[in-house]
Amino acid sequence: VPTAVTNIARTATQATAGGSLVEICLMHPLDVVKTRFQIQTSSSGPNSYKSLGDCFRTIFRREGIFGFYKGILPPILAETPKRAVKFFTFEQYKKLLSLTPLSPGMALSVAGLGSGLTEAVVVNPFEVVKVSLQANRDSFKEQPSSFAQARRIIKSDGFGLKGLNKGLTSTLGRHGVFNMIYFGFYFNVKDSFPSSPDPTLEFLRKFAIGLTSGTISSCVNIPFDVAKSRIQGPQPVPGEIKYRTCFQTMALVYREEGYLALYKGLVPKIMRLGPGGAVMLLVYEYVSEWLKNNW
Repeated sequence: VPTAVTNIARTATQATAGGSLVEICLMHPLDVVKTRFQIQTSSSGPNSYKSLGDCFRTIFRREGIFGFYKGILPPILAETPKRAVKFFTFEQYKKLLSLTPLSPGMALSVAGLGSGLTEAVVVNPFEVVKVSLQANRDSFKEQPSSFAQARRIIKSDGFGLKGLNKGLTSTLGRHGVFNMIYFGFYFNVKDSFPSSPDPTLEFLRKFAIGLTSGTISSCVNIPFDVAKSRIQGPQPVPGEIKYRTCFQTMALVYREEGYLALYKGLVPKIMRLGPGGAVMLLVYEYVSEWLKNNW
């Protein structure tokens, strides 16, 4: 039985990862735009993006269509281990927490938090490479490859918190908060509303809850996302480290640019992770259910 359960979890995770790869390829331009807004300070000057449309137009005009796909390789490479860690650890934490006095609803949220923190450790090096490539405004042809960029980061700063694991605390906050709300909200709210015997209505019910879950999670965790981008992206003054730690960066951004600066990139983030989060949960849930019923 444990082997069968493991196989089900593995197959469901692989199917979810496969669906997420399609989502990455379709939605990556929004991720590039989100990062550009988040690393843009109030002193960026004439090169700053004035709106979402202006950002899309400027990138297309100056960097070409492939400019929207800068840094796409790291998330593609990270996708399978990331989803495997997210869903597998969520199930394990959920199982462990079922033995504690926590209420089922609270246990789901804490299990989500645990899965997010574990996921962040796996994904952070990929994020460092991705953000450094997305921040580059040179032509796509002039940009170094993902592997060359990773080697450059390792050679200059190593594997630690100043190098390939820069911004780890912000990534822990971003993924921990997102998954805590994402899983907790989805499964608690889903169980609070009666299911529909009509397959189409049932799918729409779950999709709407998943969409809301992804949207709320994105709104709550974005200050961590902004801090992560500032730490992992280029510093305002070359050779001088301004953004060092998660909460120091948040406080600095708030003091210099106001609280709205902590929500930079929110629109493209929601446009990507709202529907993307709904699809990811639905694929995992439907595949898991099918496997349990047929294996």
